[in-house]
Amino acid sequence: MELRYEGDVASGAGTGPVATAAAVLRDDAVAGGVAAWMRALGALSVVFSMVALALTALLVFHIGNEIALRAAAVLAATFALSAGVASVVTKQMYRLLSRRIDLMSQAIEATPGAYLILSSDDAMVYANGAFRRFFPALRGAPLAALAARAGGVDLVRLKHDALRAGQALGVLAVANAAGDTQWFNLIVAPLAASHGYTLWSFQDVTAPHTMEQMLRDERMKLADFLDNAPIGFYSVDQVGRFLFVNEALAQWLGRGAQELVDSGDTLGDFLDEKPPSGAPPYAPFEGGETRGEVVLKSADGHRIHALIGQSVVRTGDSLRTRSVVRDLTPERQWEEQLRVSRQRFRRFFANAPVGIALMDGDGRIAEANDALCSLVGLEPVGVIGRPLLEFLKPEDQDAAFGQLRAASEGRIAPGPVEVRLAGAGNKSAQIFISRLGDAAADTAAGGGFILHFIDQTEQKSLQAQFAQSQKMQAVGQLAGGVAHDFNNLLTAMIGFCDLLLLRFRPDEASFGDIMQIKQNANRAANLVRQLLAFSRQQALQPRVLAVSDALADLSNLLRRLIGENIELKVVQDPKLWLVKVDQGQLEQVIINLAVNARDAMPQGGALSIRTANIASDSETRRGHEVMPAGDYVLIEVKDTGHGIAREIQHRIFEPFFSTKEIGSGTGLGLSTVYGIVKQTGGFVFVDSEIDRGATFSIFLPRHEGAGPEPVRPEAGETSARDLTGAGTVLLVEDEDPVRLFSARALANSGYKVLEAKSGEAALEIMARGEKIDLVVTDVVMPKMDGPGLVAKLRQRHPDLKVIFISGYTEDSFRKRLGDEHEIHFLPKPFSLKQLAGKVKEVLTEPVV
Repeated sequence: MELRYEGDVASGAGTGPVATAAAVLRDDAVAGGVAAWMRALGALSVVFSMVALALTALLVFHIGNEIALRAAAVLAATFALSAGVASVVTKQMYRLLSRRIDLMSQAIEATPGAYLILSSDDAMVYANGAFRRFFPALRGAPLAALAARAGGVDLVRLKHDALRAGQALGVLAVANAAGDTQWFNLIVAPLAASHGYTLWSFQDVTAPHTMEQMLRDERMKLADFLDNAPIGFYSVDQVGRFLFVNEALAQWLGRGAQELVDSGDTLGDFLDEKPPSGAPPYAPFEGGETRGEVVLKSADGHRIHALIGQSVVRTGDSLRTRSVVRDLTPERQWEEQLRVSRQRFRRFFANAPVGIALMDGDGRIAEANDALCSLVGLEPVGVIGRPLLEFLKPEDQDAAFGQLRAASEGRIAPGPVEVRLAGAGNKSAQIFISRLGDAAADTAAGGGFILHFIDQTEQKSLQAQFAQSQKMQAVGQLAGGVAHDFNNLLTAMIGFCDLLLLRFRPDEASFGDIMQIKQNANRAANLVRQLLAFSRQQALQPRVLAVSDALADLSNLLRRLIGENIELKVVQDPKLWLVKVDQGQLEQVIINLAVNARDAMPQGGALSIRTANIASDSETRRGHEVMPAGDYVLIEVKDTGHGIAREIQHRIFEPFFSTKEIGSGTGLGLSTVYGIVKQTGGFVFVDSEIDRGATFSIFLPRHEGAGPEPVRPEAGETSARDLTGAGTVLLVEDEDPVRLFSARALANSGYKVLEAKSGEAALEIMARGEKIDLVVTDVVMPKMDGPGLVAKLRQRHPDLKVIFISGYTEDSFRKRLGDEHEIHFLPKPFSLKQLAGKVKEVLTEPVV
């Protein structure tokens, strides 16, 4: 507890109970001194009387006459009178002192303050009733007990300071008893007439102290509110100089509150813009001196939009303002955010990829976005204000009306309603209908529903295409399976025909009959190849070739294909670069484009095919396609047909997309063109206008390297070379007719043939340790197939030569074997010469 000395007590000029008590005690001390002096005087008179008697006796004894006796008598009487007077005075003084002491005791007992007198050794000399009530259990050393009650105040030090100063000293102390807190003034005053004696007084000031603390807390709350309120407060004089600034405004301005006042800064120093002409410094805004908007600039350059409201107090020639500042920056930000939000919503509404409309309570379109207008094929002016049902086909209006009624009654809508749009090119859509707020809000806003239109035209088309694709895939799988089975049958048929032909001479009748069987079997094989092509189970076999040669070979076929009423023009570049493509697939691309051109010119026309070298120094962008810079060989196919509408040009390469009548086309022609060209690494673009024909430009990458590769003739078909050989061949085939024919054909050619009906049987034969020069195995077999068998065999015989035979494509199993070994493949059906020629070709190849 901090010691606080009371000034009025210390100065001795006080008029309170403590000062009065000290004065009374000081007068009593004086009276006590007088009484002591009177008692001494009485004693002295007795002594004088005794001395007078002694002198009288001495005079009488020595003088012995009457004069001496008289003198002695007078002297004795004088001393006796003095003793009597002194006794009377002493008694009177005691009576006066007793009266004063009694008055002093009554005064101290009657005062509400607690008083205590301690001796120089801190013993309790006197304590009034108030003190005894305030400290009822005070025992032992009073100062230690008082210090404990007074919150640990060092009373010994306080006493010594008062004695040393010779005046009263005080301290504000707090006492805690039974959970209650009491505040009191503790004052100690030295008694001057009694050395070391001290008077202690205790005055309870809890009530005024509590009230003072409450007032101080309220003032602090008010000051804190003014300083930290979310608004600024300030006061300026007539020249705009700050007289007061709260902390909030000071922080906005980037300065300290007291700094703004002490520095003499003015309100105008913090204005971002020049105040209006004629505006006073204390009100630098338009609209009078009590209210206006300004832009303040902080010390760091931050701009604050502010609204100032104030009152002006005038006193003589001076004035001051009571000003309140509200930061408008958040509001401006909210307004900007709201504006941006509205702008974004309008942009979202206008540019949403789905149709959105606001409909009033009467069922009329109040607002419509671009997607909806595009969906119904009308401008906004032709949509807004019209009833919704006018845009739907009559047979779908009831369903839409029921959905609207459910939404208007607040019932949960069963979901979107699917409708067909009237006069919109047979388009269909899903409509989601929801209510906007309650009925009162709908009436106030003028529209009660929001509609979302989801264009289903594309999805319906895709569903139909998917169904068609599923059907085509199923047919393709069936065709592939049938082709495989037919290839096995045709292999046996053609093979045994070859074996029979070996028994007859060409001039015999049976030879011709057998040739008829073989030729029809070969025709059947061609049909099977078409089935495999349809099911996309044929692999590309790219080779380097000259496009001009391929087109020259294809020209006759194209002329027969397009008919006599269409003129075919082929313009070749004599120095055309080489390309690496599958010739058969390239020819298929040209044929597909020629067929499309023929169908686009039912009344006749012209079909032009042009080739050229194109050296592009920069990339070429056509729609979403980007063709990198480089050297390309151009094949341009141009017709004079009815052309392709620009709106659908981006879809013509999509599978199943066709502009022909249903049943007259599959929609796969151009998608096949696109797929083959892209698989080859090329690009295909289209340019067309209605009634002005179409031009398809195919760009194939130039091949840098060796010249054209000659077409390898089928073994034994183009020459009568020797097909016999020697060695051991392991033949693995699960189809008995194919295995029997192949074994006889190879045996007739001079080979030792070991037959195996399955992969497991082939492993058993290899386990015997017999030397095997070549393995000829079917690809598809029960349990262990051909690739699995070869993989196991090459674990122990890595250099083993293998020929795969299959009715499926080479790609179907090549990836399973990897690229570390060359794969030889003989597709079914094959003839005796093709089998013997392939076996000899593989056996005579050097081992790498």
